[in-house]
Amino acid sequence: MSSDFEGYEQDFAVLTAEITSKISRVPRLPPDEKKQMVANVEKQLEEAKELLEQMDLEVREIPPQSRGMYSNRMRSYKQEMGKLETDFKRSRIAYSDEVRNELLGDDGNSSENQRAHLLDNTERLERSSRRLEAGYQIAVETEQIGQEMLENLSHDREKIQRARERLRETDADLGKSSRILTGMLRRIIQNRILLVILGIVVVITILTTIAFFVRRQ
Repeated sequence: MSSDFEGYEQDFAVLTAEITSKISRVPRLPPDEKKQMVANVEKQLEEAKELLEQMDLEVREIPPQSRGMYSNRMRSYKQEMGKLETDFKRSRIAYSDEVRNELLGDDGNSSENQRAHLLDNTERLERSSRRLEAGYQIAVETEQIGQEMLENLSHDREKIQRARERLRETDADLGKSSRILTGMLRRIIQNRILLVILGIVVVITILTTIAFFVRRQ
């Protein structure tokens, strides 16, 4: 289950980084391109919300004793999602202000807006960089876990092969023991048959001797 959650995390990190990059471009786009970009960002925001819902479902399946760490990460992602939506709204408003200032010829306010946009864009880029680094770190950790699992599976396979070899050796030893016991049983039976035959011969001999002496008298 944790592997599914981490997969959603990586998708969320990549998607939010793309959204952040597009939000920073919205104020500078011409009206037609801006409209298309806004629609694209709205669609990606919906996809990000769906990923959060999937991650939330995965967290609910985690045993309570191990759920704390994932719950904290989910709170962080939800806060980040709220920040993205706020930035998106500001970006659209900033675009409207910029158009109005251009129409009114307010160069001073336009310069201030541009500086504010630059600062916002810098912050967004920094957040995107941090998310990408976090996604990369998660990918590295996932790869390490996968390698450890493969090593464990390899060790388990070797143990199973050794156990099979021991079973084959045990079967061979049991086969030899069975043949030895069968031979011993056969000899015991033969000896008992010989003893019975000897007993019969002795009895016949005794009876014959007794009969011989009785006739002579």
